[in-house]
Amino acid sequence: MSQLLPMFPLQLVVFPGEPLNLHIFEPKYRQLMQECEEQGTTFGIPAYIDGKVMDVGTEVELVSVEKRYPSGESDVKTRGLKPFKVKQFFRKAPDKLYAGAEIERLPYDNALGDVTMNIAILELIEELFALLSIDKEVPGNPAEFRTFDSAHHVGFSLQQEYQFLCIPDEESRQQYMREHLEKMLPMVREMENLRKRAQMNGHFKNIIPPNI
Repeated sequence: MSQLLPMFPLQLVVFPGEPLNLHIFEPKYRQLMQECEEQGTTFGIPAYIDGKVMDVGTEVELVSVEKRYPSGESDVKTRGLKPFKVKQFFRKAPDKLYAGAEIERLPYDNALGDVTMNIAILELIEELFALLSIDKEVPGNPAEFRTFDSAHHVGFSLQQEYQFLCIPDEESRQQYMREHLEKMLPMVREMENLRKRAQMNGHFKNIIPPNI
């Protein structure tokens, strides 16, 4: 079943369950946030990639208005809900300043994935963070881990994040994330080795020659 949903295109991907803080300053989105606050309505954030509004986005709810400015601008907290597919995009919703789209909600599997796979993924993420000196805590409980929770922190490009959002079930998302990390980590390790070798430049080296 399709419905008309207000649209807030951004050059980013929002995942289900993700908290997102926004500074609202354009009149059309000030109108949208006012309606969300007063009427409890939701809106959609489709990714804007390479000059195009993508076909899949995430429905988002307004959680709270954190600050209001005399100019009418505001700081708001929002949260991603479920993915949707754009059937028809309108630059202006009827009688509104903001865009809208006729959308169809997509099947969304929020079930937990395979715990063994989660353990492998979290080990790879931990190594990635260590190699890149990223001061971010790795999720600690594999039994409760969902891939969307770390999808912004594993080195996906914007296009890869969009592809990841389009995957409907958790086990397939696990496989996608694991394969990405296994492909990326050797390159990161090699870059770290290059960095260390560059730091050694000019040092006296105690190298044992091969016994030939």
